[in-house]
Amino acid sequence: MKVNPEIPTFGDMSFRGDCPKEYIDQINFVSWLKHNYPMHRALFIHPKNEGKRSHNQVNYESRTGGIPTGASDCIIPGCPSFVVELKRQDHTKSQWQKGQQQYLIDAKEAGAFIGVAFGFEGLKDAFLQWLELQQ
Repeated sequence: MKVNPEIPTFGDMSFRGDCPKEYIDQINFVSWLKHNYPMHRALFIHPKNEGKRSHNQVNYESRTGGIPTGASDCIIPGCPSFVVELKRQDHTKSQWQKGQQQYLIDAKEAGAFIGVAFGFEGLKDAFLQWLELQQ
Protein backbone atom coordinates (compact mmCIF):
# COMPACT_ATOMS: atom_id res chain seq x y z
CA MET A 1 0.00 0.00 0.00
CA LYS A 2 1.52 3.29 -1.09
CA VAL A 3 0.87 6.43 0.93
CA ASN A 4 1.13 9.90 -0.55
CA PRO A 5 4.10 11.62 1.15
CA GLU A 6 1.81 14.56 2.08
CA ILE A 7 -0.15 12.22 4.39
CA PRO A 8 1.39 11.50 7.81
CA THR A 9 1.35 7.87 8.95
CA PHE A 10 0.72 6.55 12.46
CA GLY A 11 1.61 3.03 13.53
CA ASP A 12 4.26 0.51 12.58
CA MET A 13 4.35 0.23 8.78
CA SER A 14 6.89 -2.60 9.04
CA PHE A 15 4.41 -4.87 10.87
CA ARG A 16 3.40 -8.01 8.98
CA GLY A 17 1.17 -10.75 10.26
CA ASP A 18 -2.23 -11.50 11.72
CA CYS A 19 -4.15 -8.42 12.74
CA PRO A 20 -7.76 -7.41 13.36
CA LYS A 21 -10.03 -6.15 10.60
CA GLU A 22 -10.51 -2.37 10.44
CA TYR A 23 -13.95 -2.48 12.02
CA ILE A 24 -12.57 -4.27 15.11
CA ASP A 25 -9.87 -1.60 15.54
CA GLN A 26 -12.57 1.06 15.09
CA ILE A 27 -14.76 -0.54 17.78
CA ASN A 28 -11.78 -0.75 20.14
CA PHE A 29 -10.90 2.89 19.50
CA VAL A 30 -14.44 4.11 20.13
CA SER A 31 -14.55 2.08 23.35
CA TRP A 32 -11.19 3.53 24.42
CA LEU A 33 -12.44 7.06 23.62
CA LYS A 34 -15.64 6.50 25.60
CA HIS A 35 -13.66 5.40 28.65
CA ASN A 36 -10.82 7.95 28.46
CA TYR A 37 -12.16 10.94 26.52
CA PRO A 38 -15.98 10.93 26.73
CA MET A 39 -16.36 14.45 25.30
CA HIS A 40 -14.39 13.48 22.20
CA ARG A 41 -16.38 10.25 21.93
CA ALA A 42 -19.56 12.33 21.86
CA LEU A 43 -18.19 14.31 18.90
CA PHE A 44 -16.66 11.37 17.03
CA ILE A 45 -18.04 10.75 13.53
CA HIS A 46 -17.58 7.63 11.41
CA PRO A 47 -19.09 8.25 7.97
CA LYS A 48 -20.53 5.07 6.53
CA ASN A 49 -19.42 5.49 2.96
CA GLU A 50 -18.46 1.90 2.24
CA GLY A 51 -20.72 -0.55 0.53
CA LYS A 52 -22.79 -0.64 -2.58
CA ARG A 53 -25.51 1.88 -3.17
CA SER A 54 -28.17 1.98 -5.81
CA HIS A 55 -28.15 4.59 -8.56
CA ASN A 56 -31.06 6.34 -6.83
CA GLN A 57 -29.18 6.47 -3.50
CA VAL A 58 -26.09 7.97 -5.14
CA ASN A 59 -28.27 10.50 -6.99
CA TYR A 60 -30.09 11.49 -3.80
CA GLU A 61 -26.86 11.84 -1.81
CA SER A 62 -25.19 13.97 -4.46
CA ARG A 63 -28.18 16.34 -4.56
CA THR A 64 -28.51 16.61 -0.78
CA GLY A 65 -24.81 17.00 -0.02
CA GLY A 66 -24.40 13.49 1.38
CA ILE A 67 -21.11 11.91 2.34
CA PRO A 68 -18.29 12.94 -0.01
CA THR A 69 -16.40 10.22 -1.86
CA GLY A 70 -13.38 9.16 0.16
CA ALA A 71 -14.49 10.66 3.49
CA SER A 72 -12.17 9.44 6.24
CA ASP A 73 -13.10 6.81 8.84
CA CYS A 74 -12.48 8.99 11.89
CA ILE A 75 -13.53 12.61 12.16
CA ILE A 76 -13.68 14.74 15.31
CA PRO A 77 -14.55 18.44 15.02
CA GLY A 78 -12.07 20.77 16.67
CA CYS A 79 -9.47 23.38 15.96
CA PRO A 80 -7.93 21.79 14.04
CA SER A 81 -10.33 19.00 13.20
CA PHE A 82 -9.15 15.37 13.44
CA VAL A 83 -9.47 13.60 10.08
CA VAL A 84 -7.80 10.18 9.98
CA GLU A 85 -8.24 7.17 7.74
CA LEU A 86 -7.95 3.81 9.50
CA LYS A 87 -6.27 0.86 7.81
CA ARG A 88 -5.32 -2.58 9.11
CA GLN A 89 -2.21 -2.86 11.25
CA ASP A 90 -0.56 -4.89 8.47
CA HIS A 91 -0.99 -2.36 5.69
CA THR A 92 -0.40 -5.02 3.01
CA LYS A 93 -3.90 -6.29 3.92
CA SER A 94 -5.50 -2.91 3.16
CA GLN A 95 -6.02 -0.79 0.10
CA TRP A 96 -7.09 2.74 -0.60
CA GLN A 97 -10.65 3.28 -1.75
CA LYS A 98 -11.50 5.83 -4.42
CA GLY A 99 -10.96 9.39 -3.22
CA GLN A 100 -9.56 8.61 0.25
CA GLN A 101 -6.10 10.10 -0.21
CA GLN A 102 -7.48 13.16 -1.98
CA TYR A 103 -10.01 13.71 0.82
CA LEU A 104 -7.16 13.72 3.35
CA ILE A 105 -5.11 16.17 1.28
CA ASP A 106 -8.13 18.46 0.87
CA ALA A 107 -8.78 18.30 4.63
CA LYS A 108 -5.13 19.20 5.28
CA GLU A 109 -5.40 22.20 2.95
CA ALA A 110 -8.49 23.28 4.92
CA GLY A 111 -6.42 23.19 8.14
CA ALA A 112 -7.31 19.77 9.57
CA PHE A 113 -4.96 17.39 11.38
CA ILE A 114 -4.80 14.43 9.01
CA GLY A 115 -3.21 11.05 8.66
CA VAL A 116 -3.56 7.37 7.99
CA ALA A 117 -3.45 5.11 11.05
CA PHE A 118 -2.42 1.48 10.93
CA GLY A 119 -4.40 -0.42 13.54
CA PHE A 120 -5.80 0.57 16.93
CA GLU A 121 -2.44 1.64 18.36
CA GLY A 122 -1.72 3.81 15.33
CA LEU A 123 -5.13 5.46 15.65
CA LYS A 124 -4.62 6.03 19.36
CA ASP A 125 -1.20 7.58 18.65
CA ALA A 126 -2.70 9.91 16.03
CA PHE A 127 -5.45 10.96 18.45
CA LEU A 128 -3.00 11.67 21.28
CA GLN A 129 -0.79 13.76 18.98
CA TRP A 130 -3.86 15.69 17.83
CA LEU A 131 -4.97 16.16 21.44
CA GLU A 132 -1.68 17.92 22.23
CA LEU A 133 -2.57 20.52 19.58
CA GLN A 134 -5.88 21.20 21.34
CA GLN A 135 -4.23 22.48 24.53
